[in-house]
Amino acid sequence: MIFDTLIIGGGVSGMQCALVLGSGMKKPFASDKNVGIIIHQRSSHLQNALFNNVLGLPSGTLGADILASGKRQIAENYPEILQLEKEKVTAIARDSDLYKVTTNKCEYHTKIVVLALNYANPFTIQGLASFLEPHKRANASKNRIQLKHQDYLVKEGLYVCGTLAGVRSQYAIAAGSGASVATDILTLWNNGVHTKIHDKL
Repeated sequence: MIFDTLIIGGGVSGMQCALVLGSGMKKPFASDKNVGIIIHQRSSHLQNALFNNVLGLPSGTLGADILASGKRQIAENYPEILQLEKEKVTAIARDSDLYKVTTNKCEYHTKIVVLALNYANPFTIQGLASFLEPHKRANASKNRIQLKHQDYLVKEGLYVCGTLAGVRSQYAIAAGSGASVATDILTLWNNGVHTKIHDKL
């Protein structure tokens, strides 16, 4: 199988991107798309997070619980999105008109890659070193990094969201960047017609 979009990262921005894409896959222009998420969560900063200031989340919500519930939410609402667990991406390379994503277990081919990883340094995925730069919204002493991009697009078919896109490490901001990338992809699939997805009663 060739993915139309493969999301790398199971934190807030990656799972939010997956949820918006899943919702959009009900539309005729996206109903035939294959979407996957490599949902490696061990290094997510949600592991030790506590939330009292996020609209819609009860005070005292734990980031670790969101990691678990997010996977369930994707599986229950959008089972067509393939969740790939216990794999870590080691390299990304352009392969003709596709991207080859190599993990510690397998190789995948996809038309679009979404990088939704945290901003920790060192960055160990091969093939992206030329896009790395210091994070513009983090304390320099922490040595955080981001990928160069224009409106989340690193280059054709390669998007970045979350703290690796240079946004601040704030739950709502990271989630919003993932949703923004998802709507850009849906717009691309919809022949350039600007697209956003709202679930309604």
